[in-house]
Amino acid sequence: MSTTEPIVAGVDVGTECVKALVLGGDHQVLGRAVVPSTGYFQGRIKEALKGALEEAGKVLDDVERTGVTGFGARCAHVPGGTFYGEATCNVRGALHHFDAPMTLVDLGGRSPTVIRVNDEGLRVESHSLRKCAVGIGSFMDSAARRLAVHPTHFMELASKAERPVSVNSYCTVFAETQILEQLRGGATREQVALGCMHSVAERVLEIGHLVEPLVVCGGIVEYYPGVMAALEAKAGIAVKPVSQPIMCAALGAGLLALAE
Repeated sequence: MSTTEPIVAGVDVGTECVKALVLGGDHQVLGRAVVPSTGYFQGRIKEALKGALEEAGKVLDDVERTGVTGFGARCAHVPGGTFYGEATCNVRGALHHFDAPMTLVDLGGRSPTVIRVNDEGLRVESHSLRKCAVGIGSFMDSAARRLAVHPTHFMELASKAERPVSVNSYCTVFAETQILEQLRGGATREQVALGCMHSVAERVLEIGHLVEPLVVCGGIVEYYPGVMAALEAKAGIAVKPVSQPIMCAALGAGLLALAE
């Protein structure tokens, strides 16, 4: 058993990825890991925590408390586990980087959410789409598969297009069909890739309530930064990403656990 100073962990069990990090008492991130949410959530949670602990040079016995959030949070059986809401964790994580009132847009693997944070750091409003707009992470991954490009190269592909084509379905299944129809109609892979990122930005615009300063977080921002650029152009206001946007909720969960 390790005799080092106890630490806390934050885990975000998302639909596309499981994110884990470990924090020291000074709020410093000591280690982090991201693994795909394939198979059973329990196994991926253990894998992500193991990776974060290895990077930090720590062991599981060092973990005093763990903050857990996300779609599969209830699958986590971890030391001193406490469950927190996703919006609460994203706000706490964003405030770690931007300690000021903001409009926070969560672009995770599911439905985009617009959250208003006041000058006391409290969530005062939260809005999302009522339409079938869930699964934006699955939508982008599906688009990458149809376009025969790895998600990490999606932005590179889209940047070669001078203009996007319309991919405006709010249903991931129908959007995939629309991608095929655009390709059949002569659109280039590059134009479709750019159109997909504009599609996600348009979903956020439909939610509305976008007031400066506008801050974004989530895995979509991490892997598809073109969505942020499209949102900035369409909204007409500056958009700022949090540092390591995919880790925002996990960071918030860890900070909340640290404050317990």
